[in-house]
Amino acid sequence: MGYEFKYVNHHVEVYDVQGNFLFSADTFQEASQDLRDLNMWDS
Repeated sequence: MGYEFKYVNHHVEVYDVQGNFLFSADTFQEASQDLRDLNMWDS
């Protein structure tokens, strides 16, 4: 599954491939770690 990361007002928003909002994070690193923690991203 793919994800889109958008920088919005000094934070990162994460969306799925259909454009559904998943969550926001302070940094890209935090967002990618959150995806890993939720077992949503393997790499």
